[in-house]
Amino acid sequence: MKTGGFNDKAEKPSYDVVIIGGAMMGSSVAWHLSDNADFNGSVLVVERDPSYLHSSTAHTNSCIRQQFSTTLNVQISQFAAQTINNFRARLGGDARIPDLKIQNFGYLYLADNEYFADTLRRNQKIQIAAGTATRLLDPAELAAAYPYFKLDDIVLGSINRRNEGYWEGGTVFDWWRRQAMARGVEYVAGEVVAVTCGGSRDRVESVTLDSGAVITCGHVVNASGPRAAKTAALAGIDIPVEPRKRFSWVFKAAKPIPGVMPLTIAPSGVHFRGDGPDTYLVGGQPPDDVAVDFDDFSMDDALWQDRVWPALAARVPQFEAIKLINQWAGHYAYNVFDQNAIVGPHPELGNFLFVNGFSGHGLQQSPAMGRGIAEWISYGRYQSLDLHPFGFERILRDMRFTEGAII
Repeated sequence: MKTGGFNDKAEKPSYDVVIIGGAMMGSSVAWHLSDNADFNGSVLVVERDPSYLHSSTAHTNSCIRQQFSTTLNVQISQFAAQTINNFRARLGGDARIPDLKIQNFGYLYLADNEYFADTLRRNQKIQIAAGTATRLLDPAELAAAYPYFKLDDIVLGSINRRNEGYWEGGTVFDWWRRQAMARGVEYVAGEVVAVTCGGSRDRVESVTLDSGAVITCGHVVNASGPRAAKTAALAGIDIPVEPRKRFSWVFKAAKPIPGVMPLTIAPSGVHFRGDGPDTYLVGGQPPDDVAVDFDDFSMDDALWQDRVWPALAARVPQFEAIKLINQWAGHYAYNVFDQNAIVGPHPELGNFLFVNGFSGHGLQQSPAMGRGIAEWISYGRYQSLDLHPFGFERILRDMRFTEGAII
């Protein structure tokens, strides 16, 4: 029996690939496998929450940027931009698929000290060398472009309005999933409760579902989002990924800002952007940024009232008179080691693959990561972008991947 495209039990006892987690990242892997002419294996996606109600995918603000401090992260976002801006063609030209484009309002970083300003300058050189259109703005240029900001404490800004802004992540996810299913990828509603390894512990032999079904497999992909560590632990692996709460608020302003407001990363740690003609979206995190329960999506009214709204009004005086109209909490799959992805095979359990720990970058990195994992499964190596720097080995060696542009 199928509900919403999901089977209530697996159709076969064995699959070439079992993907644990069917939200954005898992569906990207599934679609890229289905799109690879050199892969003709069977794929099972196991998703514990077919409604996706509590997934990171459902709570994302769906933005993309190229302003990173490492060339690899810039290239990952550039591939995402190519995918988004050519999405219908990329999926075969199906007229039912929307013709998507990035809404290029850009990200605007504001530096209130010379140390951070120097960081923006260094990052811009890396970004320009990688082909971005990042510009640095001094206070006079910022005031001319964005007269509604209070800039007394700002020494430099950085903005890129090419392939940076909002995109319809939900549409991409939906069509990856729908097309993967149409091509034979099977989605089953359930939870993996056990992972069985061979006697030499060099490969996974099977996974057990909460229904009791035992599924043998060629590869297992951990695409469990904030639950990644729980899934890895089933295979006896410890990964430094935990759920961290992130808040979003939507408000109306009594005096709307003229023009398009970029996604602004203020020194206060609060980030905000335009979200319509007279509505705005703001994001923030709790001051005590710690792991939370998987099912904790409660709001913090005091955080809004005492910290976020005052920070908004201090930066944009017109935001002193606003009306809150919506709010929600979601979870980052937060890599506490270095806040970057953990991707690729385990060095010993070679058929157990990670696609975890994106720390807020997952949606925009999902095209490149899905492609990379599909390449590894199909060829035993990456063929497009070399994702080895994100490998699990760096954690074992205590070698952090340093990215200086984490939000």
